[in-house]
Amino acid sequence: MLAGGLGVAAAATPDSDSTATQRISCPTVADKLAGVPARAQEEVRRNLALLDTQLAEANQRLVTTRGQGGPNFVRNAILGPLADKRGATIDRIAIAIGRVAARPTNLGGLAECTLSDGGGQPPAAEPPAAEPPAQGGARRIVCPTVADKLPGVPARAQAEVTANLALLENQLAEANNRLVTSAGQGGPNFVQNAILGPLEDKRFATINRIATAIGRAAARPSGLAEAHSACSLSG
Repeated sequence: MLAGGLGVAAAATPDSDSTATQRISCPTVADKLAGVPARAQEEVRRNLALLDTQLAEANQRLVTTRGQGGPNFVRNAILGPLADKRGATIDRIAIAIGRVAARPTNLGGLAECTLSDGGGQPPAAEPPAAEPPAQGGARRIVCPTVADKLPGVPARAQAEVTANLALLENQLAEANNRLVTSAGQGGPNFVQNAILGPLEDKRFATINRIATAIGRAAARPSGLAEAHSACSLSG
């Protein structure tokens, strides 16, 4: 059972102008994984979520330290430490898979990230519905993507939007984990009542926070939570 949409976010980080923002962009990881054995899926999922968290934190630091240090400050204080953290996390993903199957050999070079102009848009945490592919056609929860539905995000809202996009990924990972650990429990409506329903409530609140953050500095996106909170079971 797998979490949808996990992987490496390329979250936007603002400059002083929402039309000329900067962000840290990192290579995606989840879409580079082949079939992930069932025994490795939970550890892989946790580490994919950690990659998103690491990137969100780095982008937030890019905001809070703007103007500090010399010309190499971002490289030495943000991009370098981020690459070290990502390298260790990607290694843990490869090791987890390697314990029960062939260890991936195509993950080299995915730790390094770059600074780029973002155009005010926080990109998706992964391509829509991206996830570590499962073996054996296992069921999973799939949710609508949110980051790619956002309009230009004002500079003042970037950090809060990035944090809540990462939270959406963590909520989905937790729901997919419960789908695994509760297999066989309850009646025919157990998944809907105990997993999908609560997940929708959490997502609705989180997406509303994203809309509110944008609305403080620009036009609030309308209908965002209503259209993208509900998830479904597939596989």
